[in-house]
Amino acid sequence: MGSLSLGATVTGQLGLYDVQGLAIYLAALFAAHGAQVLAGRRTDQILLPTIALLGGISLLLMQRLPQDLVTQTFFGTEFGLAQVQLIWLLLALALATTLGIVVRSDSWLRRYKYTWAAVGVGLLLLTFVLGTEINGQRLTLQLGPFSGQPTELLKVILVVFLAGYLSENRTLLMEQDTRLGPLRMPPLAYLAPMVAMWAIALGIVVVQRDLGAALLFFGVFLALLYVATGRISLVIIGFVLFLLGSALMAMLFDHIRTRVDIWIDPFADPLGAGYQVVQALHAFARGGLLGVGFGAGLPEIGGRPPIPEVHTDFPLAALGEELGVVGVVAILGLYLVVVERGLRIGAAAADDFRSLLAIGLALVIGIQAFIIAAGDLKVLPLTGVTLPFISYGGSSLLANALVIGLLLALSDKGVEPPPPPRVGSRWRRLGRRGIV
Repeated sequence: MGSLSLGATVTGQLGLYDVQGLAIYLAALFAAHGAQVLAGRRTDQILLPTIALLGGISLLLMQRLPQDLVTQTFFGTEFGLAQVQLIWLLLALALATTLGIVVRSDSWLRRYKYTWAAVGVGLLLLTFVLGTEINGQRLTLQLGPFSGQPTELLKVILVVFLAGYLSENRTLLMEQDTRLGPLRMPPLAYLAPMVAMWAIALGIVVVQRDLGAALLFFGVFLALLYVATGRISLVIIGFVLFLLGSALMAMLFDHIRTRVDIWIDPFADPLGAGYQVVQALHAFARGGLLGVGFGAGLPEIGGRPPIPEVHTDFPLAALGEELGVVGVVAILGLYLVVVERGLRIGAAAADDFRSLLAIGLALVIGIQAFIIAAGDLKVLPLTGVTLPFISYGGSSLLANALVIGLLLALSDKGVEPPPPPRVGSRWRRLGRRGIV
């Protein structure tokens, strides 16, 4: 229906828009489903269709936008925005499907959590030293003909590390206390490695001026800590520390203070610093309840869309104008479906590691979607994160496909059972601390 609406609006005739691109995408979806069936995996039946729908919306949006926003040359042939996005969508589907079929054990994740953490932090340090600076942010790492943003991969690595560490030390974190004045905290010795890894990654990201990733990491960290321990006090303490840290960083760093000022009053400089946010709000206002229709929005100014970086930072504003409030709510509902399926997979998991891993992966998608949606709607300061499976970008699509592929593998009812717990070593550790 979206392709028909776009075709009718753009061409003035009833028909599908870009039939070839649509056919290739649908064929890839059928191939992904067929591969899952032939492999005999009993995985979640809702995740892949939900992601496919989000990808289809992304493809229609990229077809709608000016194709010269992005141009890339592969094997001597130049491709425009929609064609490049289609290539990344196909690779993302292939990655998610392959992981859902091939991954039958999680031992390679749980055993090497510190190695994964070191790799993630190392990639960020390498990006800080050798990365390419774009719009004042050093986020992209170029290795030969390939480039990407390591922060996209780090969000997955962070979840793997936290799931592994929390599952191993869950009992001690829940049952033992360290008093800090009137507050009761888990043992600081067991919180220290986890907080240190998070703080290193967060500090590097803040220095790189990637505030969206910093907020994402912080949200996932607090959410998994609460899921593992059930202590709401930790969430409250973490939130207070986040507010204090944000105020301090706003005083120390000009770029953070600028973001906050734009958030408070973008109309103070509507043609300068606040231009993107103002145009996004106008787009939502033009869309109203039902929208102006696919292809009928985004009037061009000087031959360009009125919202700069609309294909990466503001896709929800473009969709809000053309699909209205109803369409935006439906899109956000799809992300809630992904989160619900992840929570369901976590609740049915065979052990703590798989449970925390599934919940954390689902929350990565949900929190990231919330951050960018809140930024576009001026609920939160604007950040640089992408809207999962809708925004343009290969790094984002492949990292989120990695998340979905792992969720599919974890949801398989015939997956290899988890390794037996090291009961002896756990009891010896508890005995040394006077618990038993």
